[in-house]
Amino acid sequence: MTLADGPLGIIAGGGGLPLRVAEAAFADGHPVVVAVIEGHGDAAAYPGFAVQAFRWGQAATMLTWLKRHGVRQVVLAGTVARPSILSLRPDAAGVKLLGRIGRAAFTGDDSILRAAMKVLAEDGFEVLGAQQVLAGLLPAAALLAGAPPDDLARADIQRGLAVCRALGAVDVGQGCVVQQGLVLAVEAIEGTDAMLHRAGTLKREGPGGVLVKALKPGQSRLADLPTIGPRTVDVAQEAGLRGLAFEAGGTILLERDATIARATAAGIFLLSFDPADYAEGTTT
Repeated sequence: MTLADGPLGIIAGGGGLPLRVAEAAFADGHPVVVAVIEGHGDAAAYPGFAVQAFRWGQAATMLTWLKRHGVRQVVLAGTVARPSILSLRPDAAGVKLLGRIGRAAFTGDDSILRAAMKVLAEDGFEVLGAQQVLAGLLPAAALLAGAPPDDLARADIQRGLAVCRALGAVDVGQGCVVQQGLVLAVEAIEGTDAMLHRAGTLKREGPGGVLVKALKPGQSRLADLPTIGPRTVDVAQEAGLRGLAFEAGGTILLERDATIARATAAGIFLLSFDPADYAEGTTT
């Protein structure tokens, strides 16, 4: 799937990824229209682009605005904290949109994303993944920084992957921290950084733990992929971790060179792994 002629729409949360996607599309000759989720992204971060901020309850109005700008392809990018239903304050169009999403609005992130993407498709939009616009976001399986994981670290990665799969099966989170076989923390609505901070308060003596991130079973690869970046390495170092392991081909690596350099300087291994090598029953 490639970018079609005409403007690309970006529904932007926080962080630097939406701007990088916008710049890549613009450099490839495509006009870019940015709808910023109020309270998550900053419209001022997109100078030179058509941009407007919308709160969650104005989602239907946002889609009308994108259509008015000729948008037919959209990328969902950036970090967002999911709001409570009571805080949405939907406008009239938003009430109808919420009705179309239905019960998924009350369940996990992947469920609501699937429902939202279904609504987008019904409204004539084609959803693209950020990686389809910005090359190099999803590393192949490789050791990117640090020393190869030893047997204990490999066992922690294997256990972490099993935990991630269990969490993902009930649409909860995409990451956990395992140290010496003990699950110190699992990721829920608080996000990776907060989980790492919590894990740091629970660490045991001896070899440090490993952050493991993986896709949820059956997860769409068009939005909300697990993400690793320089900030992740910094917080992992503060938490006393010795490694970050993430699913190859399914995890966004932000600022690749900077992240690898940060991990190398911290003495933390950075491993993009093939889940088949760490499945339960695999010899570590």
